[in-house]
Amino acid sequence: MTKEHLIAVTHEQRLGAGEGLSKLRLALMRGLYLLNFISLAIDNWIIIFFPQEQMDILSGVAISFWASFSLLMLIGIRFPTRMLPLLLLQLLYKSSWIIGTYLPAKSTGLLDANLQSFFWVCIAGIVLNLFIIPWPYVYHRYLKDFFKLR
Repeated sequence: MTKEHLIAVTHEQRLGAGEGLSKLRLALMRGLYLLNFISLAIDNWIIIFFPQEQMDILSGVAISFWASFSLLMLIGIRFPTRMLPLLLLQLLYKSSWIIGTYLPAKSTGLLDANLQSFFWVCIAGIVLNLFIIPWPYVYHRYLKDFFKLR
């Protein structure tokens, strides 16, 4: 190996580029980060920069959170494996929203058009995340040694 090759390998390891994932998997992850960035940025930064009315505290927190989340998704386009916890968070919050908000509203007959619409957004996000998240990587990186005491 040449010195240049060793430097390139070290640089790639430092960046976490690929980390054993296929180019297709990385491209799918980058595509999902891009989709999330665009959808979150359009909806939330417009509200922040051009507010139409005063928001209550929780709405303001939510809008600020999702706007910030959009910027982190932008970073995920460049570093897909390093930002993988964002996709896990997205999968978990969409799943818990369905369990904690949608299903109770549906079972009590309080389902409205907004809840129904967001339900389908959540289902689409869950399916995409389940398909695109590299589960063996998640296991080896986050779960394998989770219960080992040091």
